Amino acid sequence: MLKIMDLASGVPDRSALATISEKLSNEFQRTIVRQGDLVLSVVGTIGSVLVVPESLDGVNLSRALARLLPGEDLVPQWLVWVFSSENFTRFVDMICVGSAQRVLNMDDLRSFRAPFPPVDEQTVIATFLDHETAKIDALVSEQERLIELLKEKRQAVISHAVTKGLAPSVPMKDSGVEWLGEVPAHWSLSSLARISTDRCDGPFGSGIKSEHYTENGALVVRLQNIRAEGYHRGEPVFLDMSYFLAELRGHEVVAGDLLVAGLGDENNLLGRACVAPEDLGTALVKADCFRFRLGKEIAVPEFVALQLNAGAAYDAGVLATGTTRSRIPLGIMATRIVALPPSKEQLEISLFLTKETLEIDSLKAEAESVIDLLKERKSALISAAVTGQIDVRGWVPAETAA
Repeated sequence: MLKIMDLASGVPDRSALATISEKLSNEFQRTIVRQGDLVLSVVGTIGSVLVVPESLDGVNLSRALARLLPGEDLVPQWLVWVFSSENFTRFVDMICVGSAQRVLNMDDLRSFRAPFPPVDEQTVIATFLDHETAKIDALVSEQERLIELLKEKRQAVISHAVTKGLAPSVPMKDSGVEWLGEVPAHWSLSSLARISTDRCDGPFGSGIKSEHYTENGALVVRLQNIRAEGYHRGEPVFLDMSYFLAELRGHEVVAGDLLVAGLGDENNLLGRACVAPEDLGTALVKADCFRFRLGKEIAVPEFVALQLNAGAAYDAGVLATGTTRSRIPLGIMATRIVALPPSKEQLEISLFLTKETLEIDSLKAEAESVIDLLKERKSALISAAVTGQIDVRGWVPAETAA
């Protein structure tokens, strides 16, 4: 059975499609597609489209997909680009406005209007867009690869600095911790608990109820605020100040506290850490968000956060419980081992990494900006071509013309 998600990356592999029984398949003959049919998503993410290739001839469609049969005066691949245009996107937005679950029914689809050039022009337009958008997509892929390389470089720079230091040749010793490996001999090894003067989890779920939320008051630090790249403000959530002061003291957060995520999934690394910013104001942690107050004489919070992030994947694999969402309770999180140089050296490493990561992040932001511009160019090109704003009737690929 062909589903919306199967259309996400071009022509899907038939062997990867979900299967249904032969008896059930026979009951849905009207949803069986044939080579050359057009398949369009009409629920949720509307507009994903595919011309059915020979390899998918005879498969069934899910209810979220519509089967369209182009007439002799319509080129299927040209229709693909029409449905990929901003014109169609705006039409869908207008038709489906106010819908919680966007659904485009066939009557509405029939009301969509677009200029229909002769078949030979449709063919040229489709070929032009196939060629030109492929070049744009290749450029986007290059920038995406660059972003991945920058991410890898960022992680490597951080990991090396927080485990080996900045001096190229100092005596080393075995840390006894697999992911740390050898560390400078003058660094000390300790648990997170031993370098903390205080620690806490957020209150149990029943301690914070919907009626306690207000438009201002005590800021609630949630899992989405704790990121390896630093504290993420997002949309702030507040508790009634009087309730916080009366019932939830002991969970407060102040600037410079170490914040650690006790819950994670495939998109959000368990054990990630950051430092509470200076302008946080009155705040407290929510459940599964841990606050560690470090001893100022022995630990620089920024350095500890960077090192915890470098080892988060390993520690999560060793310490975590749960399957759908991995979890490490506060007591176990406090056993995580850190390797600390003298506080002056911790500060030097933190400042060095701030400079290095800012440069890498700037390059990453530039690449992301290029991707946005390329996508805008692609969208504009598609819309201009299918509406006749640019004349491509005499177009031939540059390599052919040469």
